[in-house]
Amino acid sequence: MAVRIMIDEKKIKTSKLLITSLLTLVLLCTNFTSAFAQDHGEEAEEFKPSETIVHHVLDDHIWHFFDGHYGTLYLPIIAYSSEKGLDVFSSSNFYDDHHNLVEYNGYSLEHGLSITDNHDASVLDLSITKNVLTLLIVSFIMILVFTSVAKGYKKNKGKAPKGVQAVFEPIIVYLRDEVIKPNIGDHYEKFFPYLLTLFFFILFGNIFGLIPGASNMTGNIAVTLVLALFTFFITNVKGNKGYWGHIFNPPGVPLWLKPLIVIIEIIGIFTKPISLTVRLFVAITAGHIVMLSLISLTFIFGSYAVGGASSLIVLFISLIEILVALIQAYVFTMFSALYIGLATAKAEHH
Repeated sequence: MAVRIMIDEKKIKTSKLLITSLLTLVLLCTNFTSAFAQDHGEEAEEFKPSETIVHHVLDDHIWHFFDGHYGTLYLPIIAYSSEKGLDVFSSSNFYDDHHNLVEYNGYSLEHGLSITDNHDASVLDLSITKNVLTLLIVSFIMILVFTSVAKGYKKNKGKAPKGVQAVFEPIIVYLRDEVIKPNIGDHYEKFFPYLLTLFFFILFGNIFGLIPGASNMTGNIAVTLVLALFTFFITNVKGNKGYWGHIFNPPGVPLWLKPLIVIIEIIGIFTKPISLTVRLFVAITAGHIVMLSLISLTFIFGSYAVGGASSLIVLFISLIEILVALIQAYVFTMFSALYIGLATAKAEHH
């Protein structure tokens, strides 16, 4: 009888959790639609879906949260030019009262993305953009979360994990035992911190990008390229003699064929980070474009029926995107571990 009561209580808790999650997703989709339509709600005939989608996917020097003057965060501009030196000012100076782009202090903002000098001087743009700010936010969240996990581990050592530790410890153990150690081998410990950081940074960035009004950090090819370059440098710097021997003197290959195989192997060194970069960038960006395209149908047709149908589809895709966020973090980490493992494997494994 007691067991049945416990099972019923678990079912009730699970049902409540599912209902709460669905309601949260509906609210997020509603807010997302509102934020998306901030500049087009009253003038549907001027709505340009392609321009609007590109605007929401790309990086920017301002951050729109919702309609109205107080719903915009103007980010700091940090520019260095050979003529003016270092300049630091708010990006609000590039916009007039009607939110049209204007020049400021000899600088112009091109399409909200790049800063140019009107006197043709070279400009080094070090500004805090949406993606840069998101990167800092995600990093700060990771520090808070894993500081809490570390404290929980010390406090509950030898006991069952509790709280935040109970959520993340199974994921960490799974990555260690099923992803990192099998691909790298017994010497995985030196690469374990990097690969864990890589996984959770991508995962947190992917999930953060699904929040209405948030930026598309992991859908920025510059971010994914830097992550891929970390793996590229670790792989090739830590690569042993067996790894380089396979590249420049592939065993079991006829002498006349070796030059061609060596060229292919060298090309392979650079295609690995390219594949990591493009895979994550395309997967995340494509998901955002699909959702934004479906939301655009509401304003293209100007129909509540179309809006309701597209919202339901977006809700379903949002659930898939949460899964994609996890899968892409897993895939990036798995391939990084595989590349590092191949480069650092002992000679007898080659």
